[in-house]
Amino acid sequence: MSQHATHIAKPATVSTVMLKVLAALLPGIALSVYCNGIGVLLQLGLATVTAVAAEAAMLRLRGVPPAPFLKDLSAVVTAWLLALAMPPLGAWWLIVVATLFAIVVAKQLYGGLGNNPFNPAMVGFAVAIISFPAQMAAWGSPLLPLDATAQLQWVFSHSLPAGSALDAVSSATPLDVLKTGLLQGGQEVSQLLSGARFGQFGNAGGEWIALGWLAGGLWLWQQKLIPWQTPLAMLAGVTAMAGALWLAAPAQFASPLFHLLNGATLLAAMFIVTDPVSGPTTPRGRLIFGLLVGVLTVLIRVFGGFPDAIAFAVLIMNIAVPFIDQYTRPKVFGHKGSRRA
Repeated sequence: MSQHATHIAKPATVSTVMLKVLAALLPGIALSVYCNGIGVLLQLGLATVTAVAAEAAMLRLRGVPPAPFLKDLSAVVTAWLLALAMPPLGAWWLIVVATLFAIVVAKQLYGGLGNNPFNPAMVGFAVAIISFPAQMAAWGSPLLPLDATAQLQWVFSHSLPAGSALDAVSSATPLDVLKTGLLQGGQEVSQLLSGARFGQFGNAGGEWIALGWLAGGLWLWQQKLIPWQTPLAMLAGVTAMAGALWLAAPAQFASPLFHLLNGATLLAAMFIVTDPVSGPTTPRGRLIFGLLVGVLTVLIRVFGGFPDAIAFAVLIMNIAVPFIDQYTRPKVFGHKGSRRA
């Protein structure tokens, strides 16, 4: 006979949850490879190998058997989320350094899974973009990527075959292009967005990748693995903040749809802010957390020094999670607050 009551569902293991998260990322990964080439797979492979090796080494240094913890796949999930936020044609050492910071510093030095106050993938991304801003611009030309051989050569040797154009690997993100163009002056948002670098609503091809992240996230929600409050609140925060700026000065600020479909907004909404370890645990707390991440994302993109702002918005709000949880705890039934004399 079964050891579990037939009317009680068996609790999902960490490895099962992580495996479903990896599966949910596959639609966006497939679309990203189609638009950007095999550089996406190179970044995923390098990040995965580095994350697993770093996690095993740190566990051994802590005197903990690595096998049970490596099987939970949490290191692989961190590696994939980080790799998907990094430039597809970034140098091999760039993703390695970022992944080492994510696993060693942001995760294992705090005691491993369940103890980290900051999202490890966002820590790795923030370290990379602050330390190596020029190298983080190697995004390539979407929908017209270099062939596989040229991408391999560029990632591992930082050189190109004869006849390959350098601008095929040095193209900045749409957020960078828009911000730089506005700072230089002379052009409005509508003029900048009409360039070849942009598609219908943002990055050429990027709209489809964003919808891939959305599809994966909705499946995770259907599987009851992520709450609805955090992603919905984040997207509402992005829409509200970007919409207010756009309505006030449409020539200077991009529309909410542009912000929603660019800069990994939907990847973050479905897979980053829903992290149960570094995010709030209360329903109201999740709404507050997500909303403020969305608002901060737009403010940093528009007025800050880094257009790719989601990592900074998430890390800032990670600091506030204990405060949010403390002041959004539901009242205990039958418990009254202490009276003052």
